[in-house]
Amino acid sequence: MNAARQDAWTEDEDILLAETVLRYIKDGKTQLEAFKDVAEQLSRTPAACGFRWNASIRKQYSKEVELAKEDRKKHNRPKVNKGQGERGGLELGADPIDNAIIVLEKMRTSHLDDNAFSLYEKEAAIKRLENENEVLKQQLDRYEQAWQEMGKLWSWVSESKN
Repeated sequence: MNAARQDAWTEDEDILLAETVLRYIKDGKTQLEAFKDVAEQLSRTPAACGFRWNASIRKQYSKEVELAKEDRKKHNRPKVNKGQGERGGLELGADPIDNAIIVLEKMRTSHLDDNAFSLYEKEAAIKRLENENEVLKQQLDRYEQAWQEMGKLWSWVSESKN
């Protein structure tokens, strides 16, 4: 009973994913952008591409990833990093055009981040938040009951002293 799943990844799809991610790294772009590009080509979700890359493919291409990062550095391609301090990756004294590119790239990737989740992932996140909210409500009720009991004890102690 070793039937292949209908949505199993083929070797050609793995190669396309790897080549695209490596090219994006060399160009100073984000992996999320690469996942979105591959997803469109393969009719898969960016999340599926990201999972496949991180779970299986990345390990096989670790040397190539390092080479791509070195190539990016050699050719002075801007590396776009999210959340670098208060300036968000901007460098004082750097070329204003480079800083503008960094700002625009960050804006674009944050927009992609918002749209990269499938409906299923969004529903699952909402369900997790609802469950967490319920647990927090129960904890709050217990704390309020304990506080009321402490108030009663305080009143009793105060009355006992009088």
